Amino acid sequence: MKKRCEWAKDEPNTTYHDNEWGIPIHDDVILFEFLILEGAQAGLSWSTILNRRNGYRIAFSNFDVVAVSKYTQNHVKKLVQNKDIIRNKLKINSAINNAKQFIKIQKEFGSFDAYLWSFVNHKPIKNKFKKHSDLPAYTVISEKLSQDLKKHGFTFVGPIICYALMQAVGMVNDHTSDCYKYLR
Repeated sequence: MKKRCEWAKDEPNTTYHDNEWGIPIHDDVILFEFLILEGAQAGLSWSTILNRRNGYRIAFSNFDVVAVSKYTQNHVKKLVQNKDIIRNKLKINSAINNAKQFIKIQKEFGSFDAYLWSFVNHKPIKNKFKKHSDLPAYTVISEKLSQDLKKHGFTFVGPIICYALMQAVGMVNDHTSDCYKYLR
């Protein structure tokens, strides 16, 4: 049996852990997906979001940033009623706002990927934590990313959300040193 990070105990966490978490992502569509999902997760468990991930794909046009940027208040009214996502109006409005800001970042930096990865000099940081409780909730880099995203008009991008985003998209490798994914 494979030794995994202690949070990956059950489905869908084990599949997510084994196939996505900490693997560097450079695709703007997937980066936008994680930006939405991490914002939606604020105050909730990641399992809650993973269990609704397909609902988010459908509700947010397969994470088509241009389509989401054009959502109106009629879309918001429908999304607030959608049982397949977190029906928090602030988080829904944030996703739409962040789509608009995401497009601005793409225009300014060539891609969201180029912008985001610049915070780690375009190279993943490999941490050496022995157990899950050693992992920080946020770092100096996630604080800088949070401040810069807010300066660019993003919402639901505090330092903790930004660090979770960094972990999800592989900007940092926080697999614990006893995890089989740590050595990869």
